[in-house]
Amino acid sequence: MDAFWLSLVMIFIAELGDKSQLLALSLATCYNTKVVLWGIFFSTLAVHVFSSAIGSFMGGLLPTDWIMFIAGLSFIAYGFWTLRGDALDDEDASCKRTIHPFWLVFTTFFMAELGDKTMLGTVSLATTNPFLPVWIGSTLGMVISDALAIGVGKILGKNLPEQTVKVGAGMIFFVFGGLTMYEGGKGFSPVVWASAGAVIVLMGVLFLRHRQSQV
Repeated sequence: MDAFWLSLVMIFIAELGDKSQLLALSLATCYNTKVVLWGIFFSTLAVHVFSSAIGSFMGGLLPTDWIMFIAGLSFIAYGFWTLRGDALDDEDASCKRTIHPFWLVFTTFFMAELGDKTMLGTVSLATTNPFLPVWIGSTLGMVISDALAIGVGKILGKNLPEQTVKVGAGMIFFVFGGLTMYEGGKGFSPVVWASAGAVIVLMGVLFLRHRQSQV
């Protein structure tokens, strides 16, 4: 249950302000909300079964301390990724009626999630936690986050405090990532920590510079 709740909460946070959440809100203005949420649920279930399997496989290849250290580093990367944000293409946001709405939502979200930070976050969680609770927890975390976006968006007319949400979610990732790195790397040499610090600085420069170029 610890792995389930951890996965649910972390993926819920990862999805806040993400392109997929904006996509869910956009699609819900075109199609029935229940159809959109069911499409998201089954699409996420399909993507995250692969993510969890990959993470579980990787978890057996490295020592536990290194797995936790690298996982913590990856969560800090997701924090920068969250602060940078993603742009929603007009092509993705447009209403299309060429196929049944459920399959349109399923396909759109499946493609949007490939390589997204929620997918990679699920991989990271599964390296140190059991497969099944990570798979189910991460799926429900994403669906709940998207359902929240749809509900709040319809009430407020899409006027979500996007920047505030992104900053808050990014800070949570930084704290969780730092704690995970510390727990895994307590016995590591200063050289390893200095190298990790350099990687974090480099990630911050790359992600935030890309964010400024988008503004």
